Order: sequence, then C-alpha cells, then structure tokens
Amino acid sequence: MRFTVVGKNIEVTQSLRDAVESKIGKLERYFTKDTEAHVMLSVEKGRQKIEVTIPVKGGIIRAEEANDDLYTAIDYVEDVIERQLKKYKSKLIDRHQAGGALQPAFVEEEEDDEEAIKIAKVKRFDIKPMYAEDACVQMELLGHSFYVFINAETDQVNVVYKRKGGTYGLIEPEY
Repeated sequence: MRFTVVGKNIEVTQSLRDAVESKIGKLERYFTKDTEAHVMLSVEKGRQKIEVTIPVKGGIIRAEEANDDLYTAIDYVEDVIERQLKKYKSKLIDRHQAGGALQPAFVEEEEDDEEAIKIAKVKRFDIKPMYAEDACVQMELLGHSFYVFINAETDQVNVVYKRKGGTYGLIEPEY
C-alpha cells in the first residue's frame, strides 16, 4: 500500500507520517500492494483533522475524523475505514463483482450480518450508471448526505439522500 500524506495549515513531520503509515498500514491486509491511500492532515479552528481517501474499483473508501489530538484522530479513522471496508465487501458480494483493489482472501472471507439498506430516497456520486442501492452505499462510504448519479434502469440523473430516522430518499426527474 502506498501513502500520499499532505498537510493543510500543518507541517507533516516524520512522526506524523510514521503514525499514519503505522495505523492506516494495518489495513494493508485488505488491499493489494498497488493501492494508494491519500491522507490529508489539517488544522481548522483549533481542531485537528485527518481525511483518508482510498480509491477502489467502483468507488472510493473515505473517512475523516477530527479531534483535539491528531494522533487520536488517526486511531479513530482507522476504525471507520475498517467498518466501511466491511460494507463495501457486502456490496461486492451482493452484486457479485470483482474486488479490484481488495485482497481476494478478504472478499471471500465469511461476513457477519450487516444492516440492510432501506431506500426511501436515493443519492449517487459517480456520474456513471449504477443502481440506487449502490449510490446509498457510496454516499455512506463518502460520509456525505446526498449523492448524484445516473440511474442504470432509466439512464436519467437521480439524487439519493439520507433522511431522518435512518431511511433514504430518491429524487428522480419528471419530464
């Protein structure tokens, strides 16, 4: 796994770089060797923040955490990414897709029951054809509240979004 670590309003010291590579590096067992992790360390309004983006086939794994202590935020973001990987794995298994950047052993490993996605409304991020359920997964992986996409069933631009109560919504155009 390769790392690109950059800082915004903060100098990325060797100690910080080592902490990131050590913690996020623990996730190497899930990825192929050529997978690249983009890490942004920043300080905003006194809060120290880490954002990690890992491109994978069909989307991205993204997490961000903020804390008064950057090393604590690094610890937390590792847990978030690991949870997202399990969701992404479930998506791959449900759709019978290839894992791309994921280790085959991880994709084939047995999985515990995951929460089912209930779509009340839909959101997509990639501007490529996909199903509403996949857009919801991608929205959750990105940590956003909505996602714009092209609906694979209608070939129209749609939007999914998260509603109160843990449900999802779908916006479709009316012509």
